[in-house]
Amino acid sequence: MNTKLREYHAPVWSEPVILEMGYPGRRGVLFSPVEDKVRATVGDAADLVPSSMRRVQKPALPELSEPEVLYHYLRLSQQTLGMMNISLFGTCTMKYNAQINEAMAWRSEVTHLHPYQDEDTMQGALEIVHGMDKILRELSGMDQFVFQAGGGADAAYTSCAVTRAYHAARGELAQRDEIITTIQTHPSSAATAAAAGFKVITLMIEENGYPSLESLKAAVSNRTAALMLNNPDDMGVYNPEIREWTRIVREAGGISFYDHANFNAAMTKIRASELGFDACMFMLHKTFGAPKSGVGGPAVGAYGCSAALAPYMPKPLVAFDGERYSLDYDRPQSCGKIREFWGNLPVIVKAYAWSRSMGAEGMAEASDLSVLANNYMERGLLAIRGVTRSHPDAKSPRLEMTRYSLQQLKEDTGVDVHDVQNRMADFGIDPMWTSHHPWLIPEPFTPEAGEMYGKEALDTWIAVLARISEEAYSNPEIVKTAPHNQAVHRLKNALIDSPEHWAMTWRAYQRKRKLENSPLPSAPRNGH
Repeated sequence: MNTKLREYHAPVWSEPVILEMGYPGRRGVLFSPVEDKVRATVGDAADLVPSSMRRVQKPALPELSEPEVLYHYLRLSQQTLGMMNISLFGTCTMKYNAQINEAMAWRSEVTHLHPYQDEDTMQGALEIVHGMDKILRELSGMDQFVFQAGGGADAAYTSCAVTRAYHAARGELAQRDEIITTIQTHPSSAATAAAAGFKVITLMIEENGYPSLESLKAAVSNRTAALMLNNPDDMGVYNPEIREWTRIVREAGGISFYDHANFNAAMTKIRASELGFDACMFMLHKTFGAPKSGVGGPAVGAYGCSAALAPYMPKPLVAFDGERYSLDYDRPQSCGKIREFWGNLPVIVKAYAWSRSMGAEGMAEASDLSVLANNYMERGLLAIRGVTRSHPDAKSPRLEMTRYSLQQLKEDTGVDVHDVQNRMADFGIDPMWTSHHPWLIPEPFTPEAGEMYGKEALDTWIAVLARISEEAYSNPEIVKTAPHNQAVHRLKNALIDSPEHWAMTWRAYQRKRKLENSPLPSAPRNGH
């Protein structure tokens, strides 16, 4: 592989926060004077505000022209790698978010919709939600989907709530107080099970890269409420015995929940119901082409289940009688609400548009490309000095991701995975994802190509890691002190959670900066 790396340098701007910018009297928009007829009818606008609510002083807002605001945020975007470069973000099947889908979601028919308005005025929106429901039913074999959950962890909690309601209706909730999961399943499964009041049994990985059937049989009992897992897991390992797992749980009286966060590799290849699962969830903000924000939203964890569990789902559900769509609140056995209203409609619109444009054939091709790209990358990455694969003795091919380790690199050079992450940014590559905690593999990293990137981009990613490995063995300080070409150097981890250093509002920032500059070392710091 002879991939030539560009000499990448991020733009470096000495850019202040916007509240420190501007000049008195500068405006971005000038409003026309109020017409005499309007003023005569309405009166003075100031008189409409009670005197007790009027400001004594003008708000401390920045005064800038429109171009100054535009340039400010443009410079900030240039200082941020974000998702503007090659970003193989592990476990989250990040895709290109088509601009036409974004444009559709920003239409007033979506943004101005209120969930309490008359159902007759939102038939189009309800049709899209119902259409997405039908698509996911086809992909999973489930009988009903609800989109209320605000993300993957919300959907896992939804499953726990449905599980609780199901066993309560059968008079078995007091007895069935245990949920079984695995150590390589997403931590949200164990966390939400505990939050829902269940005891959690966690199975450990064994020699094949997944827990054994014997360990499952030892854990299952008449106290088992449910099994929660993802397959393939975040190491790319697919458990081929999964049908036997769900059979064992079903015969014990429990239900099985399938976390489909890693669905990209399995799209159109497997259906949850055919593997014996009673419920599953999809992340619309990942697999289905809607953007995933790094700050917790917008997101939708679509939860689906069998007809036996459907009565216990959160309400309302979108129903269709052949002529009209409606919100079904008449569900006496429902577990209640997991989140307000009935779903994050803009995300559902984007996912629906993506699904309809891809079709079954497009999804199948995307799945094939994901698996192909992952295994192509594996050949290149394992040729790099200091890189090993998790569970090297497990010979089964990995699917849409593979967990690697830089433990050998660290032992040889002292360079750890965080050093490598920082150095990658110097080459215009978004720093790689490591893994969920706890780290089952030391110094882990988990690239996931998906179907979006071409061979050249994957070659560049591999070449960057190869260059960093060479640097680590020849001059490790270059890597240990990275990044060198970025607007911001390494953050001091000790300050990340310091309430004396960070401020959530401009007023708090001004107060803290004033205290920092105070000549009195013992100046009071109330309100932090």
